[in-house]
Amino acid sequence: MSAKEELRWYVVRVVSGQEKKIKTYLDTEITRSNYQDHIPEVLIPLEKVYEMRNGKKKIRERNFFPGYILVQADIEYGEVLHIIKSIPGVIGFLGSEEKGSPKIPVPLRQSEVNRILGKVDEVEEEELQSDVSYMVGEEITVMDGPFKGFSGTVQEVFEDKKKLNVVVKIFGRNTPVELNYMQVEKES
Repeated sequence: MSAKEELRWYVVRVVSGQEKKIKTYLDTEITRSNYQDHIPEVLIPLEKVYEMRNGKKKIRERNFFPGYILVQADIEYGEVLHIIKSIPGVIGFLGSEEKGSPKIPVPLRQSEVNRILGKVDEVEEEELQSDVSYMVGEEITVMDGPFKGFSGTVQEVFEDKKKLNVVVKIFGRNTPVELNYMQVEKES
């Protein structure tokens, strides 16, 4: 078996809310012990969340598995298992219980790894994820930008770009404006 095949992904339970600090400790210990080849990656699965606050678009990252981090490691090699378990804040590995012995870490299936890593990559690539869809003729209110507070009617929808062509009444005249989904809100 090659070194790459021995590296598997494991789920490590940690104190919730301290994932970043624990990852930093773990990265430092891996470097100090010179185990980068046997623990090449420590990952906190994050997702980007878009919010509108005071008319401004805010982007923040949120852990989508609170209390867990993912570690790619060869746990059969030397002190790898001990290094990971000895970090302050690490509760232990997710694994199966065998009678009379401690928990044995069970690696994630490759399909699970691909799904989790795919979601992480998707989050990095995705500029804007919006569950809201708009239709031609729909009434909207502009929530952000120079036309904030104006009402308008959707004339065209560009679903792929998450943009709308909207007609807004400015000084009694209909004015076409292109806005993105985050700048508008449906009128109720």
